Amino acid sequence: MSEPASISFGIAARYATAVYDLAKDDNSVAAIESDLDALSGALAESGDFNNLIGSPIYSREEQGAAISALASKMGLSTIMSNTLALMASKRRLFVLPQLLTALREQIAEDKGEVTAEVVSAKALTKTQSDKLAKSLKDRLGKDVTINATVDESIIGGLIVKVGSKMIDTSIRSKLASLQNTMKEVG
Repeated sequence: MSEPASISFGIAARYATAVYDLAKDDNSVAAIESDLDALSGALAESGDFNNLIGSPIYSREEQGAAISALASKMGLSTIMSNTLALMASKRRLFVLPQLLTALREQIAEDKGEVTAEVVSAKALTKTQSDKLAKSLKDRLGKDVTINATVDESIIGGLIVKVGSKMIDTSIRSKLASLQNTMKEVG
């Protein structure tokens, strides 16, 4: 991890811990989860929002005013609105993506959940996703949330990543393994 990225994650982790502790004390963790979804959607859909949080051309006051207006328009919780306003005043909005990731991880850890990144050649059906989640739960002993993506280049099978563990049953990896074996033989 590069130094600026680790610094950004360190800053975000401190904010995430504070937000999560406040939300737990206030019994508003569900509201924070809703805020995370709204902010993730805004980051994914709006280039202007990304420019606002990442560009140094906006002053603290401009960022603060824009964030307050956005938080109000999006219906964010008081805890999240105040946190974003504080981050704007401290010129720390650039760590918002890492903050969302760190908060999601803290909430999932507290609930005893893990997230599995699953790559398949075709979109998984609801039944397939449920069976995979159950299988992973049996293996890991924790509830598993599936974050599925599609990559047709794997041809077939699955690539499942849970934390630092990876299970690769894709046809692409099997073909690559076979190709390496053929090189060794011939």
